[in-house]
Amino acid sequence: MFRIRQVHDDTTPANAGAVGQVQEILRSQFPALDPRDVDKLPDLLRDPLKHRFRGVLLVGEDGQDRVRGFAFLLHAPDLRFSYLEYISAAPGATGGGIGGALYERVREEARSLGSVGLFFECLPDDPVLSPDPEIRRQNAARLRFYERYGAFPIAGTAYETPLQEGGTDPPYLVFDGLGRPEPLSRRFARRMVRAVLERKYGDVCPKAYIDMVVESFRDDPVQLRPPRYLRAAPGEPPARASIRERLIALAVNEGHDIHHVRERGYVEAPVRIPSILSELRDSGLFEDVEVRHFGERYLRAVHDEGYLDYLKRACEKVPQGKSVYPYVFPIRNAARPPKELPLRAGYYCIDTFTPLNRNAYKAARGAVDCGLTCAEKVLGGHGLAYALVRPPGHHAEGSNFGGFCYLNTAAVAAHYLSRYGRVALVDVDYHHGNGAEEIFYHRSDVFTVSLHGNPRQTYPYFSGFEEDKGAGAGEGYNLNLPMPEGLDGGRYREYLARALHAVRRFRPHYLVLAFGLDPAKGDPTGSFTLGAKDFLENGRMIGALHLPTVVVQEGGYRTRSLGRNARSFFEGLWEGWNGGGGASR
Repeated sequence: MFRIRQVHDDTTPANAGAVGQVQEILRSQFPALDPRDVDKLPDLLRDPLKHRFRGVLLVGEDGQDRVRGFAFLLHAPDLRFSYLEYISAAPGATGGGIGGALYERVREEARSLGSVGLFFECLPDDPVLSPDPEIRRQNAARLRFYERYGAFPIAGTAYETPLQEGGTDPPYLVFDGLGRPEPLSRRFARRMVRAVLERKYGDVCPKAYIDMVVESFRDDPVQLRPPRYLRAAPGEPPARASIRERLIALAVNEGHDIHHVRERGYVEAPVRIPSILSELRDSGLFEDVEVRHFGERYLRAVHDEGYLDYLKRACEKVPQGKSVYPYVFPIRNAARPPKELPLRAGYYCIDTFTPLNRNAYKAARGAVDCGLTCAEKVLGGHGLAYALVRPPGHHAEGSNFGGFCYLNTAAVAAHYLSRYGRVALVDVDYHHGNGAEEIFYHRSDVFTVSLHGNPRQTYPYFSGFEEDKGAGAGEGYNLNLPMPEGLDGGRYREYLARALHAVRRFRPHYLVLAFGLDPAKGDPTGSFTLGAKDFLENGRMIGALHLPTVVVQEGGYRTRSLGRNARSFFEGLWEGWNGGGGASR
């Protein structure tokens, strides 16, 4: 496995490890680099105001989290340009397409940030400037690589003037227009060059030198050097959608129906998935992705080991075609569970209507695989990913199942993403997200938010109250927004706005959305009256957060409106995500 992900800071062990590996690559591949420049890399990520650039670190990792290459981008949101500071493969990892994959991702990122263009320095291939033939050969190879993407040195300026007379290999300034047809204006180029020389080199470049270089940009529009290594003027490489324009990754739990209970009144039915899928297929917003299988260690990170072992063994012992419902609960003596596994169900369950059968654990594992696949996709550059799964999971706590939920897919995905940055887990199902609340109640790296019906009248009844705000390290990192019965779409959005305001204050790097369609009008398990237009507006509001987002399907049981409401929500989510420009991301 190889993925390219953004490292936001070094505050988690996984990110700190990646930053440390990048620093080792810098020391190895750039031996002339000032050690102070290597040491300040974490600070460039943490404190953009201090350096007047926002640092964007992209790392290419293998399946063992070993960094095989990286790119470091400086973004100037005030001037709308991006500057590629470093791009390098790790020692022994050159070739194999790593450099090309990283540069393509850099271009995607620059587009997503709303940059007018991408600039960087490249050593010269002119014998007058680079007299050593071997160094000049290496310089030419790099310039040949960039020509494939339509990136050329800016011609006719004094940018490559050495700071000291007689200096060799002064860098060209290279411009990549990112496929845009508009030429580079003199006014923009001058502002950009001054910003780079003052912000990056202000401690070594005298003011007179900076003024001289800036004034040397006289052509309007700025002229680029003609192709030197391509036989014809390059076209844009095969088009790839930018991060912000990329389709929504769709992971479907194909085994969602293997645990179906064919009993009257059992609303968590397989027809829910095709009802949603049939509408999404026509929207043009989704691309199917292959679901990866993940090991049990990902489950054990959020679920109790004894509970998981019980769930797996108990399901295996239920006869094919039969279901076991909990009916005896350990109120008197929780320390002495019965020997018979089916009788022990009440020891781990919170209600009497969630059955165990032969395939319940297997179906839930498939749902978790979908959620983790989606988490991998957003780490790798997708902005939006949707795990369309049964059974749902948001009522599953660390050591309990209930509410048709066995494993908490959203919580597993959130914990997985928390290795790489702060995560907000927002639950918009009609029922309280008691599972995530319990799992993350003492943690501050995952901010849990739940919008739900009045818990005094709505399942699971014993949780979801406003005063439950987290404890210990997690105090203040759990937000419950219980709502009155019979709520319409307009009033719902008032609560949603409060939730999203709290999310923005938390400043997460990733969003996991436990997505219920049961706030819809006519849902047999709820009392709200939301219609398709309301789901559209809710999606727009959530998309406007501009966060890499994993959506996990939870409830929603009125099959006549499920597909229409789901499609409306994702159309709104897509519009909100794409409508706000990249700089706020």
